[in-house]
Amino acid sequence: MVEYDVIIIGAGSVGVPTALATARDGLKTLVIDSLPSVAQADNKHAIGGIRSTHSHIGKSLLCQRSIEIFSSWEEKYGDDIWWIQGGYTFLAFSEEDEKLLKDTVKLQKSYGLNIDFVDAEKIKELVPGINDEGLMGGTYSPKDGNASPLLALHSIYRNSKELEAEYRFNEKVTDILTKKDNVIGIKTTKGKYKTKYVINAAGAHAKEIGSTVGLDIPVIPDSHEAGITEPVKNFFSTMIVDIRPCIDEKFGDSKNYYFYQNKEGKILFCLTPNPNILGIDRRETGLFLPQISKRMINLLPRLRNIKIRRIWRGLYPMTPDGNPIVGKVHEVKGYINAVGMCGQGFMLGPGLGELLGRLLIEKTTSQDHEILNSLSHKREFYGEEVLK
Repeated sequence: MVEYDVIIIGAGSVGVPTALATARDGLKTLVIDSLPSVAQADNKHAIGGIRSTHSHIGKSLLCQRSIEIFSSWEEKYGDDIWWIQGGYTFLAFSEEDEKLLKDTVKLQKSYGLNIDFVDAEKIKELVPGINDEGLMGGTYSPKDGNASPLLALHSIYRNSKELEAEYRFNEKVTDILTKKDNVIGIKTTKGKYKTKYVINAAGAHAKEIGSTVGLDIPVIPDSHEAGITEPVKNFFSTMIVDIRPCIDEKFGDSKNYYFYQNKEGKILFCLTPNPNILGIDRRETGLFLPQISKRMINLLPRLRNIKIRRIWRGLYPMTPDGNPIVGKVHEVKGYINAVGMCGQGFMLGPGLGELLGRLLIEKTTSQDHEILNSLSHKREFYGEEVLK
């Protein structure tokens, strides 16, 4: 039976950056995934937004590091991952939303973030042609950005393999093997492997993996649909987030929606349904298209004649409070959670991967401990992150 220092379950937005970090730290690393190749679950369904402007300190700190990694990736590794530092813009069309955003900015500034609440005139500069009826302003965080999830993950994958991280695809983990509550290995549909550490980075299937060691992980996936348009001349660079809920008796209700224009000039967009659609069905329906098309055209009328090229459906592995569950557990020594990314695994992955690497080689920092404490599976799951 082959022995590894660490086995990572899941070759996606979190598992692959973690493999890069652990291999770089000198650990013999194996990544196992039930799908045929890297990034074939929900990484390829991500639209590519990357922001550190969260209201949760753990997520914010991890994403600040991720942005440092993404922004220097091409210079360091030579691969163009379509990184654009175009910022994020959350819009306010009511006094209630203005207060919410301004209060959040104060909190985010305490984390060291570059973000401000700007007036409607600045928003019109950032989003030329925006329907400014009722617009009161919004937040702008210029250091946030976007990249291609597939280009980024494949580059991270190749670099991790150069550091001798191993991958096994088309292989499903069926059990985590333990002895006296200590991890000793894993069992898959194709064999057994020895290890002292297992990282659960199984995304939408995290709960199933956790149950193999008797843990009840509160991760329940829900689905969001997204799409991409034909390319047009670039006319805005920021990610636009409209936080207003919408009641629509004809097309159906929805929560927020968001969109941006990528390096090729294509506009990527995603809608949060209301109510949530629970489960692991990734088959796209197109039912969301009238909902989001109506909202986007009302906000930015010049989008009216742009053709939509493709739509898809992805899963958000949700926790009760909208924040990830990360770290070791007392119940099973050697088992580590990296689950419940709530649709933000792509932006969290690089920073989180480095933290998990330090955790395994016992070189965590005081900041790491602050993050791990805030994301512990033993925390009180109350409320939900603001602007999730």
